[in-house]
Amino acid sequence: MPQSAPLDRVWTVPNLLSLARLVLALVLFVLIVRGGNEPAGSEPGVWLSATVLFVIAASTDWVDGWWARRFGQVSRLGRIFDPLVDKVIVCGTWVLLAGPADASAIAPWMAVVVVVRELVVTAIRAEMERVGRDFSAGPAGKLKMVLQCVAAAVELAARAWPDATLGGLSGLRDIASVVAWAAVLATVWSGLEYLWAARVLVRGETPS
Repeated sequence: MPQSAPLDRVWTVPNLLSLARLVLALVLFVLIVRGGNEPAGSEPGVWLSATVLFVIAASTDWVDGWWARRFGQVSRLGRIFDPLVDKVIVCGTWVLLAGPADASAIAPWMAVVVVVRELVVTAIRAEMERVGRDFSAGPAGKLKMVLQCVAAAVELAARAWPDATLGGLSGLRDIASVVAWAAVLATVWSGLEYLWAARVLVRGETPS
């Protein structure tokens, strides 16, 4: 059997897990929209469900990648589909949660920064890999992903329990605001790192 054959597989466990995460993301988006249409002070059921779904979808991100490496199920589709689903979950959640300061810790401009960064880096990564250069996510890219997920999760929790505090010191909305700012800074920093790494494209240098 040709060695490249496994790369062409579609129905692998990692790809099915990514598909399941995509379905969860779509259900999550419906819940966020429904929650936004409910009057303030309503029962936290919708927001609680949205929080749980987001945590499940975001925290199991590593499972499909680990499974693919552990059991030799890496595929071309998986290399595209897995990061795409990550971007759908994070960008979609940030966009839908964005709002004025009195309603959300995530400002609309923050969501724009996150989405634009992902679009730019995706375009750069595609071109870098086309010319044969490795463009894997670095520490800054992984940190921004963690912070983006934490900010979204805490914001969802703040909508489920608007009066809750952490250790009696600060409300969940205040915590979400701090993490959201940290996520934006990490997003900008990691984007600049990718742009610096991609300077070879502008200079026309040959891949090493």
